[in-house]
Amino acid sequence: MDIDSIQAGKAAVPGGVAGRVGAWLRAGLISALMAMGCAARADGAPEPRSAVSGTNAPAVKVGDTFPDPAGFGVEGELPRDLKGKVVIIDFWASWCGPCQESFPLMEDLYRRYRSEGLVVLAVNVDESRSAMRTFLADNPVSFPVVRDVKRRLVARVNVTSMPTSFLLDRDGVVRFMHPGYKGHETKRLYTREIEQLLRPQGTNAAPAPPIPVTPK
Repeated sequence: MDIDSIQAGKAAVPGGVAGRVGAWLRAGLISALMAMGCAARADGAPEPRSAVSGTNAPAVKVGDTFPDPAGFGVEGELPRDLKGKVVIIDFWASWCGPCQESFPLMEDLYRRYRSEGLVVLAVNVDESRSAMRTFLADNPVSFPVVRDVKRRLVARVNVTSMPTSFLLDRDGVVRFMHPGYKGHETKRLYTREIEQLLRPQGTNAAPAPPIPVTPK
């Protein structure tokens, strides 16, 4: 169910009750979305569907070759050569609360593993360049950041929440996905996955399944 459906349902509830029920449901939905990853702006307004898809599954899945960002008109300087690199492609937005928490992790991973062949590319989906720049001023990073101005790449990949990251092997194949941000759990998984993919070539010939998450 999305926010539009909740708003449409108000017609079936009498008078002031509709407003109270609608506000309650809206607040609950936004809180849930923020807990899992942002699918709405921090001010409560839904993000345009061109940025965050309403479908259930991404168009790019584990085992697929990730599309070349250079073919989608992104704004900013892309890494010159990703061939033979292990790559994190991280979709984010300035209005996404969890993105403020995930950025320090991306910076930490990049600094820790870049000498071994890790590349981090952050793809911003903000409509406003100034909003992106303000976020980066408050959350500086040393890895490349580009903006998906026309939102063509995020539409092609069909990202369903912010942040969402894709971990690619040295052949550009998606080996792991991370929708949303779950703090220490996300860091633990990323560390294991990156170290697995950075092993000398030849030890990763067979695609490895995602590492299962054991419920706490």
